[in-house]
Amino acid sequence: MGVIMWIVFGALVGWIASLVMNTDGEQGALLNIIVGIVGAVVGGWLMSFIGETGVTGFNLYSFAVAIAGAVVLITVIKFFRHA
Repeated sequence: MGVIMWIVFGALVGWIASLVMNTDGEQGALLNIIVGIVGAVVGGWLMSFIGETGVTGFNLYSFAVAIAGAVVLITVIKFFRHA
C-alpha cells in the first residue's frame, strides 16, 4: 500500500476502534490515523503468533486485523493512563 492508502486505512481503522472503545471524544483525526496505523502493525504482529498473515492490503481481512490491533493498543493505553 502507498502512503496515502496507509493514511486513509489508518484513519478508518482508528476511527472505528475509537468508537468501539468509546474514546472517540478524546481523539482527533490525527490521533485516529496514528492509532489505526500502529494498530495495523500490532494486529499483524499478534496474528504472526498464531501463524496467520497480518495486514496484506486494503481488504476486509486486513481491516479486521487492524481494528483488533487498534483495540488492543487503546486498551493498553487506557490501562497505563488510569494506573
